[in-house]
Amino acid sequence: MQVHAILKNVRMSAQKMREVVRQIQGLPAIQAQAVLAVVPRKGARFVAKVLDSAIANAVNNNHAKVEKLMVKEAVAGTATTMRRFTPKARGSAGPILKRNCHIKITVSDE
Repeated sequence: MQVHAILKNVRMSAQKMREVVRQIQGLPAIQAQAVLAVVPRKGARFVAKVLDSAIANAVNNNHAKVEKLMVKEAVAGTATTMRRFTPKARGSAGPILKRNCHIKITVSDE
């Protein structure tokens, strides 16, 4: 059985988040939690929260054993981008893109 958890609109670019998410893909859930605990990146905290939620969903809703759970899929996709503008020379404006992302983690006991 597959169980997933999603965190939407995280204020970090998907490109930065993918570097963290790739490290846990295919690992056992307990080992993935240990890896995320020592990764020194801001995105690791968000991914750890989503992983904990996915594990809790599997245990509470489907009575799965934590020891058997594996991270089957971990994806960071782009979300809506906030557009801001900063003043430039001669009265023009330069764009600032504040990027967001969605994180989806699927755990499975198969």
